[in-house]
Amino acid sequence: MRRVSEDRRGSVGRRGERLAAAPLERKGYTVLERNYRRREGELDLIARRGGTLVFCEVKTLVARSRPGRRGPAHPLEAVHPHKRAQIRRLARAWLADRGASGVARGCRDVRFDAIGIVVTPAGRLVRLDHVEGAF
Repeated sequence: MRRVSEDRRGSVGRRGERLAAAPLERKGYTVLERNYRRREGELDLIARRGGTLVFCEVKTLVARSRPGRRGPAHPLEAVHPHKRAQIRRLARAWLADRGASGVARGCRDVRFDAIGIVVTPAGRLVRLDHVEGAF
């Protein structure tokens, strides 16, 4: 995987989030919100399937063009303990902000998933790994 500029990183991340949402919807999830932002961070995807509310962290990397480049070998390596704690805090904030509005009504369970995506430099999907209950 290779490092990219801040602007390109945002573009790659948005592409990954779009690529992640499509298979969720095919599996019967309803995406409730994308890119919920607060000062302390962002939740990539919030989805629902049946009585389960799912907070999804999406990590996208561009496939390495040359071996030996620096950076994680797999996108999910970036979902470290600090990131998981941040996502839990943001999920609590989202529930406080949006949970009472009805979108989460009837949800009995909350789950935290991680979706790792690898794309080509042109943005084509190479690999998608969806880990349910990742943390």
